Amino acid sequence: MKIPDNAKRVFEWKTFDVYQWEQEMFDGRKKTWERLKRNHSVDIIAISPEKEIYILEEQQPGRSPFFWLVWGTCEDEEEPLETAKRELLEETGLVSDDWELFWKYTRSSRIDYNSHIFIARNCIKKQWQNLDEGGELINFKKLNWEDFLQVVADPKFRVQEFALEALRYIFLGKEEELKRKIFEWTSI
Repeated sequence: MKIPDNAKRVFEWKTFDVYQWEQEMFDGRKKTWERLKRNHSVDIIAISPEKEIYILEEQQPGRSPFFWLVWGTCEDEEEPLETAKRELLEETGLVSDDWELFWKYTRSSRIDYNSHIFIARNCIKKQWQNLDEGGELINFKKLNWEDFLQVVADPKFRVQEFALEALRYIFLGKEEELKRKIFEWTSI
């Protein structure tokens, strides 16, 4: 559900804006509805030329360490693929010329934004990490497929939507199809 044109922004902040509007219910009564809006986000499955997957182990102030894919939020009018390329370079120092959209989804019916999971194949080192000053401690390492699935199954892995999608493939006996999508996919 998109925020309707007649909605009024009632709160504006750095990450979220809050919109409200009157919505007619099925019985004819009117009710005030509310929805958050934020910039779109990206996750990146970064793959080395040797077909190993980069995983981030991250620490942030006030949180326990966790595992993550490369992640970021679109800035202003930035397109998701632009964000993915920028975040991959900033957080890892890696670049890729081989990008595909793996999946686009909405995390919540109450928040107007999309998450995009991209695959970046044949990632090579171009520079050192360029992390947010004082706010991020990110170590990244390469994992083979089996070790990657172990991390995805770990409760400290924070990309739950991808973890559920991987579980679905594995449960349905389609692990090889998932592997093919990640390592070789050219639009199925």
